[in-house]
Amino acid sequence: MAQKKKSTTDDIRYYKRKFWQFFIYGFSALILFFLLASWGFFGAMPSFEELENPESNLATEVISSDGITIGKFYNENRTPIKYEDLPPHLVNTLIATEDERFYEHSGIDARRTFGAALKLGADGGASTITQQLAKQLFHGEGSTFKIFRLIQKVKEWIIAVKLERQYTKNEIIAMYFNVYDFNNYAIGIRSASKTYFNKEPKDLTIDESAILVGMFKNSSLYNPVRNPQGVKNRRNVVLGQMLRSKIITEAQKESFSKLPITLDFKLQTHKEGIATYFREFLREYMKKWVKENKKSDGTEYDIYTDGLKIYTTIDSKMQIHAEEAVTAHIKNLQEEFFIQQKGNKNAPFLRISEDETNKILKRAMKSSERWAILKDLEKTEEEIIASFSKKTKMRVFTWNGEKDTIMTPMDSIRYYKSFLQAGMMSMEPQTGHVKAWVGGINYKYFQYDHVGQGARQVGSTFKPFVYATAIEQLGMSPCDSIIDSPYTIPVGRHHVTSAWTPKNSDNKYRGMVTLKKALANSINTVSAKLMDKVGPEAVVTLTKKLGVSSEIPLQPSIALGAVEITVEDMVAAYSTFANQGVYIKPQFIDRIEDKNGVVLYEPIPESHDVLNKDIAYAVVKLLEGVTEGGSGSRLRTQGGGYGYERVTGYPYAFTNPIAGKTGTSQNQSDGWFIGMVPNLVSGVWVGCEDRSARFKSITYGQGATAALPIWGYFMKKCYADKDLQVSKDPFERPKNLSIKVDCWTPKPVDSLEIELQKDQNTDEFGL
Repeated sequence: MAQKKKSTTDDIRYYKRKFWQFFIYGFSALILFFLLASWGFFGAMPSFEELENPESNLATEVISSDGITIGKFYNENRTPIKYEDLPPHLVNTLIATEDERFYEHSGIDARRTFGAALKLGADGGASTITQQLAKQLFHGEGSTFKIFRLIQKVKEWIIAVKLERQYTKNEIIAMYFNVYDFNNYAIGIRSASKTYFNKEPKDLTIDESAILVGMFKNSSLYNPVRNPQGVKNRRNVVLGQMLRSKIITEAQKESFSKLPITLDFKLQTHKEGIATYFREFLREYMKKWVKENKKSDGTEYDIYTDGLKIYTTIDSKMQIHAEEAVTAHIKNLQEEFFIQQKGNKNAPFLRISEDETNKILKRAMKSSERWAILKDLEKTEEEIIASFSKKTKMRVFTWNGEKDTIMTPMDSIRYYKSFLQAGMMSMEPQTGHVKAWVGGINYKYFQYDHVGQGARQVGSTFKPFVYATAIEQLGMSPCDSIIDSPYTIPVGRHHVTSAWTPKNSDNKYRGMVTLKKALANSINTVSAKLMDKVGPEAVVTLTKKLGVSSEIPLQPSIALGAVEITVEDMVAAYSTFANQGVYIKPQFIDRIEDKNGVVLYEPIPESHDVLNKDIAYAVVKLLEGVTEGGSGSRLRTQGGGYGYERVTGYPYAFTNPIAGKTGTSQNQSDGWFIGMVPNLVSGVWVGCEDRSARFKSITYGQGATAALPIWGYFMKKCYADKDLQVSKDPFERPKNLSIKVDCWTPKPVDSLEIELQKDQNTDEFGL
């Protein structure tokens, strides 16, 4: 009996010893496992620096002068947001749905973790928000292989604990909202809010917040664009969690549950949104900027990942008004262009030979994406050319939206060359701040920028430079008279190689006229006489001082606009007159900050004196005559006339002082209007990509019909938008003005008579 008791005691001691051995070895192994994981034995762990600065791949924001994000440069469309900018109901919804005890644990919820372990993960992994953040930041979704997944889970725990030590709970919440991928190029709550609802997170409603929080479970499955019913079901589950956590009432839950999924979906890509041409111009500028403005360690900033904030001078409202004006008018004018091309076998080209046409088409072929792809596939030139004559399915641009069709690539080249293009820029003359930049009609299909890239013949918009030179050099005034009569500059004078006798656009001569009337009616003979008096050299010198960078030939014909200049340069040059003779280089950046708000760059405006105040004001008064009784008079009149069905937004009925000038190049290939009020100068160009594609007559090809309506429509919108405070005041008159400018009052203009007079087909520059 005693022997048996001893044996039982030994057994108990044996099992106790084994238990403690197993416990100690197991616990030691577990500690070692955690230590090895922490030391990176099972794969790299984030360093202290990475934990300190975990955000990477942050999008650079392009921000308007009125604080609106108008675009981004990114590899991942992620823009960070601070906790203070998150609405409380959004934060509470996330916690109620994903981690109810978030404020109670230190990174790991022991109760949920133990419960998940007992159920072998059948109800999910019980990850806290901090663990999910760790996963998002440092290894993504992870492996599906159970052993590897276990290792990753341990690493998540370790990182979560470190994150809790490093950051406050509010910072962790903000970081989690900032890193989650909501699909459709939207990473982070701010991008998601803009993409799906076109608003900032602070403006999200309760049901919208529930939709976005619901996406945290699986953003691919619960994608509001692809799966609205699934998203509605998931939203209602989230609303139930909100009710359980007393964020909303039962009545609110019932009300929100019945709402449909309503989106304002705007995919945020480089080719969509507002100011697309400007953003591309800015991107090219930033490529140079990063090379000249490096980090403290000597490395270059990456505009796609460093989360810079570029504060621009663009006004988002003004930009939208400008884009709407361009779209409305060009869409309208395009109808007329297509109507006039119906009988043209060589559409859209006019009066050019077959050889010239083939050169244009071949040049377009060789610069096309199709040519580049086939060339990379080592196709011969003959094979590539042949492919352009084979019909294929394609999606094309139309003014009524994209259209799927079947046509040959060669036909598509002709089709796209039939579209009228436009360039428009607005600028504050006193600051040089560019407020609107519209480089074309649709960036996705037409990526050539007609503001900063495209220099085109400016026609009569060049004439004010000639008049300004004459006022400065000869002491003339707008009230001085000159004879409008036939005029010839002989061979040898001013580098002329053959006698030059310019004609007026209406083939009429008016006799004695003032300079103001001569410019208002764009009289070519007067411009030629003034050019003869001052010489091309003086005009070119002044034009260069006005900021024009184009090459300008030293020929008298430049007086009529035989010069190619960009819209950007023309607006800056005219702004000099509105700014009392001081040129200010166009400025499109206000400042650049890093992701932490540290200012990296603030440009210093470039400016210099060009003309004294009296001369600049005299030129402004000359230009006012254009809208009072000249080619820009339709800005004020109420009547109509031939071709007015294409004058978008007419009548404008402006009564405030407006200075401006129309311009039409040879063969009506280019239509211009530069218009000024005291605090805003805007320039518009309209024409086809190729100069041989144009209107048949000057009725529609002239600047007054092609370009001026965009300016008028834009200004109507600006004046209606009281936030913009666009001036209706007179231009500031210099004290003790030494030049006579108040010389005559124009009689009321019969706009119908003006239009009929100008409806002539001519190859002369002049309008």
